[in-house]
Amino acid sequence: MKLIDTHCHLDFDELARDRAGVLARAKSAGVARMITICTEVEKFPEIAAIAEQVDEVYCSVGTHPNHAADEREFLAEELAGLARHPKCVAIGEAGLDYHYNRASKDLAHRVLRAHIEAARLSDLPLVIHSRDSDADMADMLEQEMARGTFKALLHCFTSGRDLAERALKLGLYISFSGVVTFKSAQQLRDTAALIPLDRMLIETDAPFLAPVPHRGKTNEPAFVADTLRLLAEVKGLTPEALAETTTANALRLFDKMPPLAA
Repeated sequence: MKLIDTHCHLDFDELARDRAGVLARAKSAGVARMITICTEVEKFPEIAAIAEQVDEVYCSVGTHPNHAADEREFLAEELAGLARHPKCVAIGEAGLDYHYNRASKDLAHRVLRAHIEAARLSDLPLVIHSRDSDADMADMLEQEMARGTFKALLHCFTSGRDLAERALKLGLYISFSGVVTFKSAQQLRDTAALIPLDRMLIETDAPFLAPVPHRGKTNEPAFVADTLRLLAEVKGLTPEALAETTTANALRLFDKMPPLAA
């Protein structure tokens, strides 16, 4: 069973302190690939360096909405240029976060639109962060897709059914993290049950949001297997069948990554 953790943060201190152990445990759990996600463009060189050092690790480039006010606004052309790095397979994460509101809405919207244009220019998928912003996110995605198509996924999906349905109509993928395993997340599991199998991805968002039975621990890529098992139950599949499907989906979306070895 080969899994792909489509979203983790190997540069964050909680994982960097024992990166060798994190990577070894991921391999033991069947995690064949990890995408370490950029949250600040200014830190892209160190994130790219991790991917350069580890065959199984790929990366992205982008500005998280909670850091939009912390660094300058990068032009779409600049982001697409950085994304030419051979191990960079995505733009982002970028998006809207109305929970923390650490950037003005005007700034957040400008930054997200720049990342959307970078996804078009690079033909790489956009990794989207959306928190407490369902209506605005759906509206923007529809407006921007009408201006020119781009590939994208809603990462760590915790939003409502309306955003999921509108995103799916636009061709987006939806990725589930350990949140879907939480006791309080029945509504999210109900939404997951409705997601077409060919649009579903799995992730950890490590070091955050460790799934059951690891609640309270530092999350790490190995734990993506626990999220997979829960989603397999929700979808009425064996873990092996869902692993094959989600891995194929990840390779189709992040198509700059080479196929897995047989």
